[in-house]
Amino acid sequence: MTGMEFKVSHDRAEETPEAKARWFQSLPLSERMELLCAFTDLALSLNPALAEKRHAQPPREGVLILRLP
Repeated sequence: MTGMEFKVSHDRAEETPEAKARWFQSLPLSERMELLCAFTDLALSLNPALAEKRHAQPPREGVLILRLP
């Protein structure tokens, strides 16, 4: 990618889900897996009962994602 300008921003408005997805997709698989393990460890440390939940079911209807304009 030539001609791209890189900058540092601390504006939360620039942290769109699309930008986060592009960043995540730019990571090598090994780093993605490390993040998955870190997020799993975090979730289990906050709620150890998550590991006991088996038999998850998909939602009966579609999932609607809402965004503020």
